Amino acid sequence: MKHPYEHTFFPLTTITSGDGSEITSDVWCLPVQIVNVIFIGHSNREWTLIDAGMPRSAGMIIEAAEELYGEGTRPRAIVLTHGHFDHVGAITELIRHWQVPVYAHELELPYLTGKANYPPGDPTVDGGLVSEMSPLFPNEGIDLGSHVQPLPADGSVPVLGSDWRWIHTPGHTPGHISLYRERDRTLIAGDAFVTVKQESLYKVFTQEQEISGPPKYFTPDWAAAEASVKKLADLQPDAAITGHGRPMTGERLKHDLAMLARDFQRIAVPDDGRFVQE
Repeated sequence: MKHPYEHTFFPLTTITSGDGSEITSDVWCLPVQIVNVIFIGHSNREWTLIDAGMPRSAGMIIEAAEELYGEGTRPRAIVLTHGHFDHVGAITELIRHWQVPVYAHELELPYLTGKANYPPGDPTVDGGLVSEMSPLFPNEGIDLGSHVQPLPADGSVPVLGSDWRWIHTPGHTPGHISLYRERDRTLIAGDAFVTVKQESLYKVFTQEQEISGPPKYFTPDWAAAEASVKKLADLQPDAAITGHGRPMTGERLKHDLAMLARDFQRIAVPDDGRFVQE
């Protein structure tokens, strides 16, 4: 396994992680600096990790897992919404520690097997200091080799049983997925949309909650991103955990997500920038 930036320092690693929160009886959200990781499961034999946080956050994730499920616990697998640096930062350390498989969409595999790199961040999108810093963020693919496997094409997630299904929500990346459980309308959206204005360093620090499109500086396909948001809004979720920002629930979630789907061009798409021009 090759991970080109697991020991790299960059400015946003200084942001302090928050406390975890229970979303349902078996879904737990843990903020790790600027990104969320999610634990799904009831017991030390039946849980799964969604995404793998920032570089150098493996210890924090392992500690949280042992607080939730007991000492020496390990997940059945790690499922990735996509492969950006802030969602796979600790993946190689976690694989070495737990020796578990990783699942991702087949279109994301080139970025997880060392065959492709993501486009570099675009500092020219409107929004704030994080956008301006985005060219400093790692954009290289990582090589997980045989540890990563494609998700089944039928929408099932092998380690989550029949309750959960994955939904292809491209735009932010080609193989981006979200996860949805119909029985309680719980949505794990990854970066298909977020609940903080991720381009603004002030908003990232304060975690002021507002529904927003995917991070502008790392989203190359806005037509696909809009279609993905509309697909998720049609689900009318009761709870949503996004890759960035605090979880959102209830009528506010439904209202704000419907508004984002309706006014996506105005709310989400930057006025200018390399990806918009392309």
